[in-house]
Amino acid sequence: MEATQYASCAGSRERVDSVPMEEKIVIMHGFSAEEALAIMKAVKGALPTAKDAAFATSTATNVEWKHSDLLEHIGEEHAAFKRSRQESAGA
Repeated sequence: MEATQYASCAGSRERVDSVPMEEKIVIMHGFSAEEALAIMKAVKGALPTAKDAAFATSTATNVEWKHSDLLEHIGEEHAAFKRSRQESAGA
């Protein structure tokens, strides 16, 4: 049985069923592109388990989304990116 995952935002807890517990996602807000890249490199260097983590930054659009919707969207984009990378490596 899969555990229920919760996203915490402003003190509320909402159920997140669409994002697997083992999927690692880091969301950054307020960092420049250079700072975000440095954060990604630092996290991946410090935590071997974060090698395949998805990284995202907030935007004027997604900052208004429900946390669960944002996590799902990032997960879908990351999966598409990985497929594209695998297809390019195999070509």
